[in-house]
Amino acid sequence: MSTSIGFVGVGRMGGNMARRLKDQGHNICAVYDRASGLAAELANELGATHARTLAEVTAQADIIVTVVTNDDAQLAIFANDDDSLLMGAQGRVFINCATITPATHVEIERRTHAVGAASLEACMASSIPQARQGTLYLMCGGDRTVFDRVRPVLDDLSSDLRYIGPAGSAAQVKALVNMVMNINTAALAEGLGLGQALGLDLDMLREVFAQTGANSQVLKTDGADMQARDHECYFSGAHAAKDSTIAWVLGAQAGLNLPLSAATKLQYDRLVALGLGDQDKSAVAELTFKGRHA
Repeated sequence: MSTSIGFVGVGRMGGNMARRLKDQGHNICAVYDRASGLAAELANELGATHARTLAEVTAQADIIVTVVTNDDAQLAIFANDDDSLLMGAQGRVFINCATITPATHVEIERRTHAVGAASLEACMASSIPQARQGTLYLMCGGDRTVFDRVRPVLDDLSSDLRYIGPAGSAAQVKALVNMVMNINTAALAEGLGLGQALGLDLDMLREVFAQTGANSQVLKTDGADMQARDHECYFSGAHAAKDSTIAWVLGAQAGLNLPLSAATKLQYDRLVALGLGDQDKSAVAELTFKGRHA
């Protein structure tokens, strides 16, 4: 595609996605982040413009990828004010990668359509190494023609790419993915914590888990880290709390009782309250292992 691409939100995920696309020959023309030093450093690395305003990104780019933290941040960058991605946005395509509520993705689509632009949600079920390697699992929602239009960009970011349906539908699926993942993580922490309390060898216990019905992807990614108390952040406890809340609210709106989802949300809320939200979600084990956090 002979297009220019801008990025809004260039932390560990967004920054590595920009690096990946640059490596694949795409023109990364402008980057923006509220942490201006982060954006300046990446702009220098990639030979892009360090945009001081959101409108500057829209002015330079045909496609704008947004990777922000939450609903409030997503709505703010598409606000109807003096500095917004919506300024001069006619003909632009916005690929929004944040894990936010389905309703917010629907609202962003409405706002972009109102100014003659288009949006697509591209929900990521992967982490930082996959962003850099271009092996993200992407679930996309929005107009199918928009998905097809930007597919060459999406293909260079992902090893698994799935179109889910209209706006909001991919975010629903992502919420369920993270709900089950977070429940599995909290359950694994309790299993290993109880194993330690019983005096069992945790290396042995993890091997048994891996060969039985207790096996899971979370066991592969988080089991050893829980045991070693290595909580280098790939997916933060704070994000797990946010995403667990999204899923729990969706359940309540659907009239369902989701006790495991509710209990997991409370565990991650507690992790954040203890000041451990910046650590990896594996830090939920700090709440269950005897002799760690009370």
